[in-house]
Amino acid sequence: MDSDLKGKRVLVTGGTRGIGRSIVLAFAARGATVHTCGRSDGEAAAALRTDLGQYGGDHVVHAADVADPAQCRSLVTAAAEALGGLDVLVNNAGVVSHRTLDELDGDEWSRVLDTNLRGTFEVTKAALPTMGEGGSVINIASAVAMIGMVARTHYTASKAAIYGFTRSLCKEAGPRGIRANVVAPGIIETDQAAGLTGEVRKRYEALAALGRLGTPEDVADVVVFLAGEGARFVSGQTIVVDGGI
Repeated sequence: MDSDLKGKRVLVTGGTRGIGRSIVLAFAARGATVHTCGRSDGEAAAALRTDLGQYGGDHVVHAADVADPAQCRSLVTAAAEALGGLDVLVNNAGVVSHRTLDELDGDEWSRVLDTNLRGTFEVTKAALPTMGEGGSVINIASAVAMIGMVARTHYTASKAAIYGFTRSLCKEAGPRGIRANVVAPGIIETDQAAGLTGEVRKRYEALAALGRLGTPEDVADVVVFLAGEGARFVSGQTIVVDGGI
């Protein structure tokens, strides 16, 4: 157990599935107390509660849609009141769809930007007053944001904006002793990757120097590092977790 994370008060958005789920469990395994959320209180949330039970502690899984500013504020208020403040914030919640620009309408553009970008803004703005010196904000972006991808203009725009948001945030929060960093995953074994055909999967695996897709745990371990004492002088940085694409 990483002693510098024991007792840390952590909020993770979008924590009931995929990368977010692994982040939540990684913090809990290291002795932190975690509040997290999913858009609904369904099977994924129930399964996460069960898995969190093995670590003890007062972990909480909320239902909250970070595309709704009011729900963002309520989520942060509930977590901060229960924990007595926050030490770590991980903005992980995100949505994606596959639409070329000529197929993309304003509603879908707004759905993706409202969750991926405005949600990060709203949660961070609400959380910062609850954080003190030594606090850490970790925003989950995407390696594809700096490369681009067909039919993902809305998604890559939202994730590329996270880089600039975090660079400025680190300068605003730094005088208070709060760090802000980005983790940018590559192609990761999530529900979306599970639908890849064998040929496409092999092609994606071959893109990585390490010859495989990443796992959610690969990303979670980097997030945990950025939250801990070992990263105490790391701020405004982006760590790409893509196996060497």
